[in-house]
Amino acid sequence: MQTTWKPHTKHGELTKQSDLPDSVFAFPDKRKEPLTDADHVRNALARFDQVEGVSDKDRDLAFANIKKAAEHYGVDVSEKSWHELGRNPH
Repeated sequence: MQTTWKPHTKHGELTKQSDLPDSVFAFPDKRKEPLTDADHVRNALARFDQVEGVSDKDRDLAFANIKKAAEHYGVDVSEKSWHELGRNPH
């Protein structure tokens, strides 16, 4: 799966969600689950099964984006597929 996630930093200024590029979201087309730091990556994993209004294809992309962001921020992801999320608390 080709990911769309790219790290985003804006030094010296707080960034509002509306200012973020689509590339920092797990679900870029829906602009859901921003992945801007390790805490947001962990939150996206914990809430993955709660995201509504997305297709399985969207979830495939989101999980790939989360894994890429997790690697960047040093967050361990034990799940191999998004189908495993929601079974074990993070």
